[in-house]
Amino acid sequence: MRGGIAHTSMISITNLSYSFNASPQPPVFSGLSMEVRQGEFISLVGASGCGKSTLFKIIAGLLRHTGGAIKVNGRLSSEPSSRLGQVGYMPQQDLLLPWRTVLDNCLLPWELKRSTGKAEAILYVREMLDRFGLEGTERRYPQELSGGMRQRVAMLRTLAAGNELILLDEPFGALDAITKRGLHRWLLELWSSLEKTVLFITHDLEEALLLSDRIYLMSGGGMQEFKVDLPRPRHYRMNYDPRFVALREDLERRLHENHTY
Repeated sequence: MRGGIAHTSMISITNLSYSFNASPQPPVFSGLSMEVRQGEFISLVGASGCGKSTLFKIIAGLLRHTGGAIKVNGRLSSEPSSRLGQVGYMPQQDLLLPWRTVLDNCLLPWELKRSTGKAEAILYVREMLDRFGLEGTERRYPQELSGGMRQRVAMLRTLAAGNELILLDEPFGALDAITKRGLHRWLLELWSSLEKTVLFITHDLEEALLLSDRIYLMSGGGMQEFKVDLPRPRHYRMNYDPRFVALREDLERRLHENHTY
């Protein structure tokens, strides 16, 4: 966490549950509680099917929870519609529109909100493209980009919506190890200057440890918090630090003990 411990609650979840309507099956999850403070980078780790992506859709206002409570910035948020457009959400696939250029894809949030003039929005996107290492790609189409470049464009589009809370659902899961490592370095450098709060889903334990302030181990029965006691700024050489290795062993042990991985 940058600048010490943050005390402002960004999102608070208490005893949250979700079930499919009229389904005889058990709930997707139940009894989930977590607290995310302003400026934190929080990872969610758990077995496939435990409901991580479902939880993100509930937070983003795309699904209605069936039990429990959600507070956003200290205010109870009972209706999904009250969260729609208030949270930046990047799903597993980049979902870039193939018929639109990079610039036009990144302007989609502006087209929906139109909170500034178009010239100002274009200037912002071009500045961010440079910052994302994507200078000169404004007129290119998604199919002309590498996988890593597409993910950066998708993340830029998510950030361009201007939301303080960003949900990233396995954004690097489909990338090769070398590309993923480069994007980790890039994201660590970028996040430290963006002043955003991030919730991040991953199955990669080293990725979770490298990026996060805290990790929540998720299962249908609830959440277990795991604090990442490593100094910032961080870099990939930390993977070989004895403290990092010990944390990874502890995290893996807890995952197996809780049958969440």
